[in-house]
Amino acid sequence: MLRRLHPEQPESFAFTPANQAWAEAQITKYPEGRQASAIIPLLWRAQEQEGWLTRAAIEHVAGMLDMAYIRALEVATFYFMFQLQPVGSVAHIQICGTTSCMICGAEDLVAVCKEKIAKRPHQLSADGKFSWEEVECLGACANAPMAQIGKDYYEDLTAESFSKLLDEIAAGKVPTPGPQNGRFASEPLGGATTLKDYTGEAQNGSVALATRLGDTLKRIDGSEVPLVTPWQGVEAPKPVDAATIKKHEPKPAMVAPVDETGTCRQEARETNKAKPEPVAKGAEIDPDIGTKPEMLTVARGAADDLKKIKGIGPKLEEMLNKLGVFHFWQIAAWGDEEVAWVDENLEGFRGRVSRDDWVSQAKILAEGRETEFSKQK
Repeated sequence: MLRRLHPEQPESFAFTPANQAWAEAQITKYPEGRQASAIIPLLWRAQEQEGWLTRAAIEHVAGMLDMAYIRALEVATFYFMFQLQPVGSVAHIQICGTTSCMICGAEDLVAVCKEKIAKRPHQLSADGKFSWEEVECLGACANAPMAQIGKDYYEDLTAESFSKLLDEIAAGKVPTPGPQNGRFASEPLGGATTLKDYTGEAQNGSVALATRLGDTLKRIDGSEVPLVTPWQGVEAPKPVDAATIKKHEPKPAMVAPVDETGTCRQEARETNKAKPEPVAKGAEIDPDIGTKPEMLTVARGAADDLKKIKGIGPKLEEMLNKLGVFHFWQIAAWGDEEVAWVDENLEGFRGRVSRDDWVSQAKILAEGRETEFSKQK
């Protein structure tokens, strides 16, 4: 199946402070130069925070891991666990449509989704609270038909029980997950033949834990107290208040993709190259492309924190320093020719200058003001 980015995207993305600390901690699990191994957990955390995986979030994570954007996009589009379009603000319903569930009535559950949520999968309900899709086997064949809602499974469903379940969620309730027909777990429908001490009134361990946590529908937004780096003996950060979380929510403004395919210029450039030629860091790839801007051998006083510019991570800052770029005022002075030269001389990150508009950001920072991105640093 062809998976593309949604045509409408938020302008920016930033992890909440607690999620940022968590993400940075995950990177420490991997040795220097292998940070890209953290790509899946970081993308998942971004999706948990926003509900779906935006282009800005993919780019942000790629920047944190010093990866080319196309590589992060490859991961996001390959795994169906990543939602590339907006989902319901309350719940995204995943109906299992594989053999066992289909035989046992999955089509009836899909019909309920079409009636109560939207006619088509991945389409938001009228109030924006729900969305749905049909997925492949979720591994609960003995309890078919079933659906995954948020973090938990709801099994042994009928059209009636599923409809009631959706009504409860819409009313702000969190229905008890697990079998919905009174079964304890996956014993025969005719009743248990062993371990008969367990009754239908009890809850199996999985359901009991989910009920105690009560977070079936809750997304990780940074208000939790996550175990950040227990392997390093580092304490978890304090919970973040709701006002701070609200401050870091992405802007509602939407922008169209660069082209009709939903891809960005860097993707096209990276994809069309069968194999990039190795180039020494800082070497001029083509002296006829652009004009080399003013460079310094050392910083004039204290070097600026170039990471305050969206799109510049630790590795890119190091590359810029080696080229002779230490200050915001240097970048702010670049014209089109200078931008073209730097874009061509950032090995592994070509096109990053123009894509993230470093010049406009640098002009603001050089004046002592803050950008929306730098405020979050």
